[in-house]
Amino acid sequence: MILLISDLHLQEERPDISRAFVDLLEGRARHAKALYILGDFFEAWIGDDAMSPFQQSICQALRQLSDAGTAIYLMHGNRDFLLGQDFCKAAGATLLDDPCVVELGGEPVLLMHGDTLCTRDLGYMKLRRYLRNPLSLWILRHLPLSTRQKLARKLRSESQSQTRMKNTEIVDVTPEQVPLVMAAHGVRTLVHGHTHRPAIHKLVVDGQPARRIVLGDWDRRGWALQVDEQGFQLAPFDFN
Repeated sequence: MILLISDLHLQEERPDISRAFVDLLEGRARHAKALYILGDFFEAWIGDDAMSPFQQSICQALRQLSDAGTAIYLMHGNRDFLLGQDFCKAAGATLLDDPCVVELGGEPVLLMHGDTLCTRDLGYMKLRRYLRNPLSLWILRHLPLSTRQKLARKLRSESQSQTRMKNTEIVDVTPEQVPLVMAAHGVRTLVHGHTHRPAIHKLVVDGQPARRIVLGDWDRRGWALQVDEQGFQLAPFDFN
């Protein structure tokens, strides 16, 4: 069994989500061969050198799962793209490129956070190119902690405000982009998060049946994609 989740947006202000995540780690994930977390794991991340006690507790919970034998894979999201190798090493996790292809259920599967598929959101795409530039990343990681904290609050506030104002189609994936990306990677299954619109979409890629599986965000309930001998099963679960 393999589990895939995304968009938990973990933060100290939402202990219900944190508890649900730890419950997953101590329960179903203990029986999984691997756990994939496809971005926006944390609501904000300003650097591995600035871990709060809350974030350290999450790191320790991941480490316990890793030590128990479950492989853990992390991918950057738009909220936590500064998450680095120091955190991964402490958590016993492997940082994945976005996008990347892995074998799941006996087939190659494309994993993405999903934000790069939202090409109609021109403002965000421009900001993303700037923030993910290697020089920008180096500068961000070397800013004083207080400056990074202020910048994170500013970006978070602006993102929430702009998302509310944008047309829902703009902040969703561009339909025409999906089959192009899947064909370029030679896959028939794509799994991503980011849009907070959990679903399994049927489509056609290069004349062959294909599917796009969208993971749900953890707000009112959790979402997980389970891959086992029964296939790909996307399902929500209530917080305890």
